[in-house]
Amino acid sequence: MKSLSVLELCAGAGGQALGFEQAGYHHVGLVEIDAHACKTLRYNRPDWTVFQEDLNHFDGSAFSGIDVLAAGLPCPPFSKAGKQLGSADERNLFPAALRIIRQTKPRAIVIENVRGILDAVFEDYRKYIVSELPEYWTDWHLLNACDYGVPQLRPRVNFVAIRKGHEHNFRWPEPLTSKPLSVGESLYDLMSARRWRGAKAWKTAANEIAPTLVGGSKKHGGPDLGPTRARRSWAALQVNGSSLAELAPEPDFEGMPRLTVRMAARIQGFPDHWQFVGGKTAAYRQVGNAFPPPVAFAVATSVRRCLQAKINLRAVS
Repeated sequence: MKSLSVLELCAGAGGQALGFEQAGYHHVGLVEIDAHACKTLRYNRPDWTVFQEDLNHFDGSAFSGIDVLAAGLPCPPFSKAGKQLGSADERNLFPAALRIIRQTKPRAIVIENVRGILDAVFEDYRKYIVSELPEYWTDWHLLNACDYGVPQLRPRVNFVAIRKGHEHNFRWPEPLTSKPLSVGESLYDLMSARRWRGAKAWKTAANEIAPTLVGGSKKHGGPDLGPTRARRSWAALQVNGSSLAELAPEPDFEGMPRLTVRMAARIQGFPDHWQFVGGKTAAYRQVGNAFPPPVAFAVATSVRRCLQAKINLRAVS
């Protein structure tokens, strides 16, 4: 099957990119402003072309005619955890993405964002985005990571646009029939790696999926698992969410363990071989802000099937 091309904006640590790669796409470029995330991308995939640039200044004209433009645009402008300033937020990169879409003229577009963008307060802005894409059929859809094997309650909105005339070929991915593993089941081997004697009891107690991992902002201190409400949810799973650990618990550890970056990455759906460059804080922010690869794979597969169906229809005609 022919490989499809994808240009990725705000690539972060590669969660969406991994999903697209696994779905059979090849990356013509990845744009990301964060230096640590760029190093992560280059470390894990030396053959990828990574642009460390501000999206507001990136020129996408060299990539005209690509199959897909994918983006994980910043969430704070639309997040309930922030002020929901939307288009008035300086971090809103939808205008930059729309400019690059006009330059690249992709056959399909995939943009991930927080569920807050579906709030009534942003209805006019959603209509504005759609109005800027008259050549495309568009749809907004809420997907939850736990429906695609990720052991985490992580609802996120996906915006998909397909060039008009072929939208009948697109179907949103169906949820998996099997339930995701619990936190205890997912992390037991990592928690017991240093022979912690309480690991089995902890596994039994951590018998639900995780709350949403929060990557946090560079405006506050070290890594934690989110605001007070999120930490309470983690505490119910016998996890101390106030900070992250460098290593798994020692044999005689007592109390609630903290997650390591690797544990958080597994909760986010990253494979264990994917390495994150930077200190603990920088690495965790990359993990917490990522698009879970299994969800990205599901969406990318649906888009690929749609575009491949278009190719087949053209061949028949």
